[in-house]
Amino acid sequence: MSNIRIKESIEQSVAVKQAILSDAAFAHRIEQSAKIIVDCLQNGGKVHFCGNGGSAADAQHLAAELSGRFYFDRPPLNAEALHCNTSYLTAVGNDYGYDHIFSRLLRGTGKRGDVLVGISTSGNSKNIVKAYETAKEMGITIISFTGATGGVMKEFSDILLNVPSTDTPRIQESHIMIGHIICELVETDMFGKK
Repeated sequence: MSNIRIKESIEQSVAVKQAILSDAAFAHRIEQSAKIIVDCLQNGGKVHFCGNGGSAADAQHLAAELSGRFYFDRPPLNAEALHCNTSYLTAVGNDYGYDHIFSRLLRGTGKRGDVLVGISTSGNSKNIVKAYETAKEMGITIISFTGATGGVMKEFSDILLNVPSTDTPRIQESHIMIGHIICELVETDMFGKK
């Protein structure tokens, strides 16, 4: 019984990735995302990431790939996940409400020309949508990683990377794949292959 489910899970993951692979427009949006991030960083900007739960882990993971290193040693890039300071999260969540945790920090640390990457399988996370409203006011470009519909986040996105699935684990598996591709493209474009 478990062997059947293991095989089905892997096949489902492969099928979602195959759908992305077959979509030339999706590949173009991945390429555009990397270019936007490179332009931001080369102009002294910062890449902010946000997400909740597993998507928070993905946001932190991708920020670390840029600020640390990906394939090779090179200078660090200015990237950070907005949820890493637990004292801040609990204070703002308590004093202003959880919906404001990302928008308030973005207002304090972001500037025109930065990039905000929001990650949500539903595309409807209220705290990300609030951050998007702030980003629009501040002139910050928005890249969204979502599931098939894009949810509410779709309306705010400059680039929408909406994985063609409604299955949360399959969407998250594709989000990290897409994020890794973007990190590789950014690193290679900025520093060349080593």
